[in-house]
Amino acid sequence: MTDLLMGIDVGTTSCKAAVVTLDGREVAHGRGPTRWTTVPTGAEIDPRALAEAAAGAALEALASAPQGVVRGIGVCSMGETGVMLDDRGEPLGPGIAWHDSRGGPEAERMAGELGAETFTRRTGLPVGPTWTAPKFEALVADHPGVAKGRRWLSVAEWVVAWLGGNEVAELSLASRTGFLDVSSRTWWPAALDRVGLPLDVMPPLVLAGTPAGRVTRVRELEGAVLTPAGHDHPVASVGAGSTALGDVFDSCGTAEAILRYAAAPADPDVMVDAAARGITVGCHVVPDRQVLLGAFKGGMALKRFLRLLGVEDVGEARDALDREALEAATGPLEVGGMAEGTQRVAGIGAGATPGALWRAAQESAARETARILRELEEVAGPAERLVVAGGWTRSDAYRAIKRGVLGPFEVPDVAEAGARGAALFGGLAAGLFGSVEDFPAPGMTTV
Repeated sequence: MTDLLMGIDVGTTSCKAAVVTLDGREVAHGRGPTRWTTVPTGAEIDPRALAEAAAGAALEALASAPQGVVRGIGVCSMGETGVMLDDRGEPLGPGIAWHDSRGGPEAERMAGELGAETFTRRTGLPVGPTWTAPKFEALVADHPGVAKGRRWLSVAEWVVAWLGGNEVAELSLASRTGFLDVSSRTWWPAALDRVGLPLDVMPPLVLAGTPAGRVTRVRELEGAVLTPAGHDHPVASVGAGSTALGDVFDSCGTAEAILRYAAAPADPDVMVDAAARGITVGCHVVPDRQVLLGAFKGGMALKRFLRLLGVEDVGEARDALDREALEAATGPLEVGGMAEGTQRVAGIGAGATPGALWRAAQESAARETARILRELEEVAGPAERLVVAGGWTRSDAYRAIKRGVLGPFEVPDVAEAGARGAALFGGLAAGLFGSVEDFPAPGMTTV
């Protein structure tokens, strides 16, 4: 029987899965929506529903895959969101979305008690409400029973455990919590003590691709070796073939993340400088590598414009809007605030059209990407190449408009970079690759 790999990417908008051959080809895909519950501060989710959505995407991919045996499964996911488990391994409360506004006052108190610069020197993160640490405090305030839990897991780690695997913490996901000392790659007791978490609640730390048990819950995948592949954006960089120290990787999803790489460990002074620029420093899924990451809610903002224009993400109406955007001239419409919670439109004249507005929104997102690229170069030096992947790159209009702002870039010949990267780490866990250096590289197209 043919050996197959599977990658599961648990994202903000949807759960994606890909079946991948040992030569790196994606041969089947599955997808299902990530079903959040809307709350006044943003969104939260039942962890069981999240795991079931991931399994559903995996089974959909498997149903259209060629005959073979899935030997290894890697799971990557969004960061920051987490799950507290009880003694039976069952969730004690919901998972809070990374973009939920909860955690603001908690982050301010954390900065006052631990010291803002100390926090950054330890964690590589600027003080703010996004990370797990302040969100955990907010979760406990709403669900006091969470404070008595036995084990805390990030999303991909929870899905691995739900499928039957071991409870472990992968380093790149741990880097998004605010509980990890990224230089020593150990849990930071002072941060845990501050929120009332004992050290033994945090799982053992492992590298992406470390075997973490086998599937027992899903019959069709039973026996496959599991691994938490890590934070979705660094995993996507691996799936897209962008891991060299001189690379920049632009992951265009609900959040747009721009990544640079450096040798580990990072200098704490560099982490402070990066944080002042809105850039995080954490562990890469590639061993002995740090990742510098700047991000904004680019995809989320662009979807607001699609809703405003009454257009779905895909379909004939979207294709027509893209064509109109390509034909529209740059200006005088201007869109601002793409990195903020609210966007602004100016310059609406008599000749304004939906296509012109759609073009202006995409140009504004590309300019924000360019700004982050400049900040990354200030920290890490000039880049040698730019690789762009993610759902938005499927649009010819998006590619063309982005190229007009950023200049040439490369697009990998992959459908789901995150799921592909996760699958390759599944192969590493199953012993089918000796190291990350053995992963097959995808083809590239220069735009």
